[in-house]
Amino acid sequence: MPCLKPELALGFRKACLYSSLHARRLWVCSKVPMKDKKLMDVKIGELPKWILMRDFTPKGIAGAFQRGYYRYYNKYVNVKKGSVAGVSMVLAAYVLFNYCRSYKELKHERRRKYH
Repeated sequence: MPCLKPELALGFRKACLYSSLHARRLWVCSKVPMKDKKLMDVKIGELPKWILMRDFTPKGIAGAFQRGYYRYYNKYVNVKKGSVAGVSMVLAAYVLFNYCRSYKELKHERRRKYH
């Protein structure tokens, strides 16, 4: 009697069926096309091929940012019992990004003790 593998039944894209044949466990997995796989489902050896299949046109990049924004918004901001955590993560990332961007100028303005 086939049943779904537990960790794959939680929304992963790879569909695997478990069956026991002659007291052996056998995983029968269906192949998912490379362009339909998520980043977490891609193996290290398949990564360059997966990256080359992405859409790098301005429309594709804008769509990726839009999907990321909506995913973040629905996970951290648009919740029933929300707090300032979702907004504070964006603020912390903004501060860190600007600090890294201006580090070279800040490094020269340090107070040093001259002997």
